[in-house]
Amino acid sequence: MARILVTDDEEGIREFIAEVLEDEGYDVEVAGDGEEAQGKLRRSGFSLVLTDLKMPRMDGMALVRWLRSEQPEVEIVVMTAHGSVDSAVEAMKLGVYDYLQKPLSSPAELRLIAERALERRRLRALREVVSEGVDETSLSFGAPAMRPVVAALDKVAVTDATVLLHGESGTGKEVAARALHAASRRRSGPFVAVNCAALSPTLLESELFGHEKGAFTGAAARRRGKIELAAGGTFFLDEIGELDLNLQAKLLRVLQEREFERVGGNQTLRAEVRWVAATNCDLQQMMREGRFREDLYHRLSVFPVHLPPLRERREDIVPLAERLLLRVAGDLGRPGLRLDPASHAALMNADWPGNVRELANTLERAAILADGDVVGSDVLFTLPGQTTSSVSSMGAGAVAPTNGSIVSLDETHSLTELERLAIIAALRRHDGNRRKAAEELGIGLRTLYDKIKRYSLN
Repeated sequence: MARILVTDDEEGIREFIAEVLEDEGYDVEVAGDGEEAQGKLRRSGFSLVLTDLKMPRMDGMALVRWLRSEQPEVEIVVMTAHGSVDSAVEAMKLGVYDYLQKPLSSPAELRLIAERALERRRLRALREVVSEGVDETSLSFGAPAMRPVVAALDKVAVTDATVLLHGESGTGKEVAARALHAASRRRSGPFVAVNCAALSPTLLESELFGHEKGAFTGAAARRRGKIELAAGGTFFLDEIGELDLNLQAKLLRVLQEREFERVGGNQTLRAEVRWVAATNCDLQQMMREGRFREDLYHRLSVFPVHLPPLRERREDIVPLAERLLLRVAGDLGRPGLRLDPASHAALMNADWPGNVRELANTLERAAILADGDVVGSDVLFTLPGQTTSSVSSMGAGAVAPTNGSIVSLDETHSLTELERLAIIAALRRHDGNRRKAAEELGIGLRTLYDKIKRYSLN
């Protein structure tokens, strides 16, 4: 449900426009001049602003210039009964979506302009997703284990309920969050994602809430936070289990009151977002250990959804692999790459502890090694740093050589044994640094810890 701000000094006009847009399901607020509009924009987020040009105190062009400086993601439509070539040119140079003469020809024209302006905003957000390399792969290809998941997401998508996605690392939690957003009433708004494990607590606080100029060393200018930028859309908190306890308390307040302040500021802002969180942690165990707030957990898990691991949805593996290989082939400039039938069987029989992320890494590695257009099973599970002969001669706990050669899966070794050897080799290459080893292997850090414990590699 997109939020629209209508700014006009004539009450009859702004109320008429608001009524037309509200009938279309938009959340609409009104302002009588540029200063009032500016105040509303500072306190709350909007996807689209329709503004008159000639107004007291702050006119429309001043408001447009301020918006382009402070909130460049907002779409703008300018309306005036006093149009001129100069003002139209300036408005268009500032990126205004359209320039309308009053009186408007019909409510239908207004509805169409608003719809197209919001569509442009949505397409711009999609281009940003593509440029960031986010995987837009389908959530499922018909696996029975995924049917209740897809059904649950379809039901909750049309609400504004907070959703908690949980499952192993790499199971597609962000893909699920994006599917929720695309099926929601907020789909014309932005989808903003923040990984709670990617930043220190101090940086993450600024990333979430924004900061005022001078709030801390290096804060040379005001910066709007991701919650503010997500107004009218969906805010996705990934790896919520990694959130610092102090930040957990601050996030709880936002969820409860829908309000927050920038770091170093005292102006209260509205959080106009739909919340989706994700974790691969056992949050209930973390609560028992005092590492996760129980009140925050209950706020986040209004509608919990479990995403099964890839090994429990094997019907999805081959079609998913083919989709991922298309993307890999495009990136490598080899659009003809395809999997052979033997590869299908090998993919289906693998355990995929790193789930979709591990599958994607495996396919990219195999595509690089493949000589022709066919990715065969002979290169599918090869790993840099080992040889077949060295694997065959290694016993339990032995370390593979790191001379740049390759190990292949053969009849002598199971996938489980190959996985154990690959972990040993990765840990040795990174001098025991488990985070770097996990990144190389394409699995989550917690998954790697589980594997090290399972294979007694401590």
